[in-house]
Amino acid sequence: MLLLVLAYLGGVLTIVSPCILPVLPFVFARADRPFARSGLPMLIGMALTFAAVATLAAVGGHWALQLNQWGRAIALAVLAVLGLSLLWPRLADWLARPFVAAGNRLSRHDRDRGSPWSALLLGVATGLLWAPCAGPILGLILTAAALKGANAATTILLLVFAAGAVTSLALALLVGGRVFAAMKRSLGVGEWIRRALGVLVMAGVAVIAMGLDTGLLTRLSLASTSKLEQRLVDAVTPDARPPSAAPEAGKPLAVEGTMPPLDGATGWFNGPPLTRAGLRGKVVLVDFWAYSCINCLRALPYVQGWAEKYRAHGLVVVGVHTPEFAFERDPGNVRKAIGSLGITYAVAMDNDYAIWRAFDNRYWPAHYFIDGQGRIRYHHFGEGEYARSEDVIRTLLEENGATGLPGGYVDNRSGGAAAPPSGDWRITPETYLGYARASNVASRIAPGAAAGYEAPPALALHEWALDGRWQVEPEYAQVLRAGGKLQLRFRARDLHLVLAPAEDGKPVRFRVTLDGQAPGRDAGSDIDAQGLGTIEEDRLYQLVRQAGGPAERLFEITFLDPGARAYAFTSG
Repeated sequence: MLLLVLAYLGGVLTIVSPCILPVLPFVFARADRPFARSGLPMLIGMALTFAAVATLAAVGGHWALQLNQWGRAIALAVLAVLGLSLLWPRLADWLARPFVAAGNRLSRHDRDRGSPWSALLLGVATGLLWAPCAGPILGLILTAAALKGANAATTILLLVFAAGAVTSLALALLVGGRVFAAMKRSLGVGEWIRRALGVLVMAGVAVIAMGLDTGLLTRLSLASTSKLEQRLVDAVTPDARPPSAAPEAGKPLAVEGTMPPLDGATGWFNGPPLTRAGLRGKVVLVDFWAYSCINCLRALPYVQGWAEKYRAHGLVVVGVHTPEFAFERDPGNVRKAIGSLGITYAVAMDNDYAIWRAFDNRYWPAHYFIDGQGRIRYHHFGEGEYARSEDVIRTLLEENGATGLPGGYVDNRSGGAAAPPSGDWRITPETYLGYARASNVASRIAPGAAAGYEAPPALALHEWALDGRWQVEPEYAQVLRAGGKLQLRFRARDLHLVLAPAEDGKPVRFRVTLDGQAPGRDAGSDIDAQGLGTIEEDRLYQLVRQAGGPAERLFEITFLDPGARAYAFTSG
């Protein structure tokens, strides 16, 4: 919803941009006509055409990025023309001349007939003229679509952007000269902004063309725009759900709201679907998780322990599996993970993020504690504070009339990836390998294209690089030939990597080294002392557990068969 608001406001502000100038003659030419029969149909035609053309541009941009070097050259040429048109208004005018001429002919035709359909057709032509105009927020939408692929959400955002621009133009039609005079005063500043954007675009073209960007495209991808949008959102709105206050002895827990419905789940495991009405009278713990999320895996032993310890006293645990990666949407994968992790409570499959949105959730893992009256009384995001969470469970059960509760606290004695973290805050952060969210890349990436890579002679701490023949997609990097390597210089006790076998399901063998040597006693639970392992399913693999605790090392994994997909590093 907030992205829709930002898109709408971006469209409204388009009216003070110089690139709206070619559209204004057609808009103000209708100021003396009935708005419902002339102005409104024209503006509707503008909005619909603009959204359609911009969506096609996004699709075309994504297609061009898939075309190896030819596609890259085409994309750079288009970007260069855009930059030059921002720098030199005469070029922009020349490019717009055919559309202006067509609009003038339609405008004369409209004066002769005066029908709403004629005005709508004129709006279509005006939309074609307006479509090349890109403001900052529109640029974010189109950049995200070009790199990740246009979809229905892209079109909706573009329609909302167009609706915002149409709103301001409609006001200009209704108010007339006063709005036009205010616009004229703003155009001087807007022209300098236009030229500055042109300089930045051309600088970007030069950097990319010379190969100096080192992952620049990844930093302009969807994840980067999402971060910018989130900063804008955070600047104007507080956190939707601030941290719960710590429970105080003798004082009741605050009421944070009513438990949302559990409607919208795409499937249920370990029992029939649960409903909010059916859970009334029970104390409920809702746990949002994903089976390849390392933080979720380390929290699960506590959640499962609470489910077993307090089930007979009225606690119902509901797991909500909300996927992060595409393979986590597969019911078979989720069912297998639930079995291997020993989860016995009910789990909802939230592939459409319906329950996630109902709770206004933002985190994996996230725990919501609900009393017998269906009210949210406490929540906790991320790992940690397990004793406090168990105290909350006890408090809510006692409020609900439970007696004779068992003492002590659940602890985590798991091994492998679910074992408690080292507690060192200096560890390497989560590192995504798909171009949509990649960071700290030492080797240049060609998004969506098969390419040869060569790892640099040295990596800085937290940097990673590819070596061999790879294809980097939005979510993952796929090795195309046997012998391909992936390197990371990390600091941590544990290092995990989310991996998937070849797309045809064939297992992929691999070998891990640390500082060029077999890991020995530092091998993780998914490899042997020689560093050998096999990818047989889509999941998180623990590849390193350093016996001496957190330390800086050079990790390298060599794939002995082609086809493996690598998604993200996590550490502990």
